[in-house]
Amino acid sequence: MSLQLAFDLPPVSAFRREDFFPSVANAEALASIEAWQTWPLGKMILVGPEGAGKTHLAHLWAEMAGAVIVDAAALPERDLPSLAAYAAVCVENADRIGGDRAAETALFHLHNLLAGAQPGQGGRLLVTAASPPRDWGLDLADLKSRMQGTALTALQAPDDALLSVVLVKLFNDRQIAVPANLIPYLAQRIDRSFAAAREVVGFLDAIALARGRPVTRALAAEILDRTGAQ
Repeated sequence: MSLQLAFDLPPVSAFRREDFFPSVANAEALASIEAWQTWPLGKMILVGPEGAGKTHLAHLWAEMAGAVIVDAAALPERDLPSLAAYAAVCVENADRIGGDRAAETALFHLHNLLAGAQPGQGGRLLVTAASPPRDWGLDLADLKSRMQGTALTALQAPDDALLSVVLVKLFNDRQIAVPANLIPYLAQRIDRSFAAAREVVGFLDAIALARGRPVTRALAAEILDRTGAQ
């Protein structure tokens, strides 16, 4: 589902532990993040499709580990020793830097700085990506070998149960009461991602407000039919 929003909706930026709903789709990744102190060589790669919850888990880990979060593409502009001084760093969207020599080199140096951040122990590094390192298109052989030698945990696309819980939470956050038959209807028709859930809830809210009518299954059917999402 891809909706072209005609409204300036506020971004969702809350990454609290109580807002992360455990399910079969994310159990492995959640367990790996919560066991961060036992990561092999102090590092982990978290992969999953767009909207599966990587950034949410990254923020949960940052709170637990006292880590700083930085986008991989921004690494060449950062003071790497200062980042490494945190002794816990999350690098997001590493799959997007393949072919960017400066970003690849920066990630390689940050990796090595963290590996020696604490004598005998090293720092902690969490890397998020949409796919495993072999698919990143990395040119720097040393970085490729280090990333491919890093333990990996995966998020799956949310199942119907998890997507339903997320939809209920999103409507509740907007103080919107919806009929019970709307949630399973949406869960079966939108893209299986948290991003799609946020998008459709925001769109339905905006349309309902503009028309002065409640959010109903009939309204959802009209909108999804119009956008070709059924």
